[in-house]
Amino acid sequence: MKLSPETIRNFALVGHQGSGKTLLSEAMLACSGVITRMGSIEAGSTASDYHATEKERRISVHASLLHCSWGEKKFNIIDTPGYLDFISEGLGALRVGDFALVVVNAANGPEIGTDQVWEYADSYEIPKMIVVNGVDKMNTDFDETLEALRDHFGRNVFPMTVPINPGPNFSRLLDVMRSEEVAYAPNNSGTYEEFPLEGEWQDRVKKLHEELIELVAEADDSLLETFFDQGSLTEEQLRGGVHAAIQAGTFIPVFATSATKNVGVARLMDMIAKYGSSPIDRREVPVIDESGVEGSIALQDKDPACYIWKTISEPHVGELSFCRMYSGEIRPGIELYNPSRDMTEKIGQIFTLQGHEREMIQSLGPGDIGVMAKLRDTHTGNTLTSPDRRVRLSAVEYPKPNIHGALQTSHDGDEDKLAEGLATLHEEDPTFLFHNNHETRELVVSCQGDLHLEVIKSRLMRRFNVGVEFTQPRVAFRETIRKPAESKYRHKKQSGGAGQFAEVWMRIKPGERNSGIDFQQSLVGQNVDRVFVPSVEKGVDKACEEGILAGYHVTDVAIDFYDGKMHPVDSKDVAFQIAGKEAFRQAFKEAKPCLLEPIVSLEVKVPEAFLGDVMSDISSRRGSIQGVDMSGKYRVIKAIVPQMELYRYATTLRSLTGGVGLHQEEFSHYEYLPPEMEHRVVAEHQTAAG
Repeated sequence: MKLSPETIRNFALVGHQGSGKTLLSEAMLACSGVITRMGSIEAGSTASDYHATEKERRISVHASLLHCSWGEKKFNIIDTPGYLDFISEGLGALRVGDFALVVVNAANGPEIGTDQVWEYADSYEIPKMIVVNGVDKMNTDFDETLEALRDHFGRNVFPMTVPINPGPNFSRLLDVMRSEEVAYAPNNSGTYEEFPLEGEWQDRVKKLHEELIELVAEADDSLLETFFDQGSLTEEQLRGGVHAAIQAGTFIPVFATSATKNVGVARLMDMIAKYGSSPIDRREVPVIDESGVEGSIALQDKDPACYIWKTISEPHVGELSFCRMYSGEIRPGIELYNPSRDMTEKIGQIFTLQGHEREMIQSLGPGDIGVMAKLRDTHTGNTLTSPDRRVRLSAVEYPKPNIHGALQTSHDGDEDKLAEGLATLHEEDPTFLFHNNHETRELVVSCQGDLHLEVIKSRLMRRFNVGVEFTQPRVAFRETIRKPAESKYRHKKQSGGAGQFAEVWMRIKPGERNSGIDFQQSLVGQNVDRVFVPSVEKGVDKACEEGILAGYHVTDVAIDFYDGKMHPVDSKDVAFQIAGKEAFRQAFKEAKPCLLEPIVSLEVKVPEAFLGDVMSDISSRRGSIQGVDMSGKYRVIKAIVPQMELYRYATTLRSLTGGVGLHQEEFSHYEYLPPEMEHRVVAEHQTAAG
């Protein structure tokens, strides 16, 4: 069935861990009749959490695509993980969603994860709706949570449903829009009956109605004028203005639900169907052409254009590419152009997904979300477009990982399987990075947190049968000098045949910080043929790469090859390489060698209550506080800290702040390593070298 874009609702279920996003998606499927019985997290039987890791850990790790029909609307629901270790999944979902359905735990109110996804939704300029979930739990106070949301996100946060009997017996809601009571059946079916309001609830809804009219009128000048003229709005005018107010952000609706009891979910779905954003609300999106010129594409354009927001490799299926159509239609057999890879892709099978269940479809139209199978060389963040219109949609910018581990395989001979596994996992999760550190000769993996690291480890074992362990990565120190020195080194080798002879005279001195190796020659006369200058430089480069003091790269040294001697027969390239290397090593040892350590710029975001503890911890790590700024309800600490003091810092920060602290780190510069630490690093190197 061909869908009209205005009948599609694409939204991302986002929020802090434990807010109930997965069960809310399960309740939506149950309400719409897609499933006959709701699954549970404990039993690992939900539609969206179907991967082995998710069932084992009882958390969402992947963004899952679900769909259902509600009335005449199609809902494309993207259930995302709440743990910030897996934020890439939420970012991709928000990139292609037309609005964010932000789920908040009724008992805890807005948390750090709530703030993060809110900021990301703002960056994509998409509207938000809020679900206060878990109203059936003991000691929940909806009004208190609502006030906390308003303090966080503004007074335009407004309740569309209010719980009448919160707590374990929660089953009744006040519907502000319709001014009625909604009573839900106690069998988790999501069915309900409607009753007229009486007494105090009638008074409360009247007051809320007046507030609602004011918020809606603010989004539309003509409605605002009507409101001032008439003192009110008709029901028809009010309903017509709600959608515009949500789009403008002057009105952020809040809904009370219990996903586990399936209470309030049907009313939420009514609101999404009637007033939620559809693709036509962002019918024109920016693109960049091959020349870097900015332009746009429109939903009604005939040429297809889609964005690949997620890639995953499934057993027995192969690679699946999740796509959002921004214009045109795709069908099996057509060819699309990938400007990021400068190649064409022939489209094969197209699916719509219900968690892990796939249903083959013959086309995917404008505004819709689906999955393409077995694309040849298309990756997350790529655009596929008509070969006649070579444009690129903006890709997600993922946060840098902040926890690192040196990876070692448990068994020799697993290198090929490991390489395949790492490449596949990075393709599925762009926030997981790996690289070979040639300085420390380690394979280093980088993740968003400890949990992320552990999940990568278990997925390598489960999917690729590769056992790995993570250890603390070596710090890439640098070697340099503190004073000038010079040397004269003669290399002479005679062994029956042609001999080797070279003599190099060299001066060295400290260079400016970050100047690297500055090799110069000031030869005069004919003592050394200039043809041997590159040979000496090669030798110096080799010594700098190997390290002299503790096996680390040498930097910030100015070198002058000023004289030497040669032999008309025995002098050759290899002789001057050896002489150059040894002359440099000899001078370096006399120039008061020392170690430099990498310094990291650290930015930590914490609530005010944890500011003192976090700053004290930074100071204990030899860190220097550069400043403290405000960011909404949070404090942002800016500091510089030695890299060697930040191993598993994310774990410590979460422990200090009850899991709400966030940080980012980025290399800043090198500084002298304190002498007592330098002695230890040098001694460790000498012991390892035997």
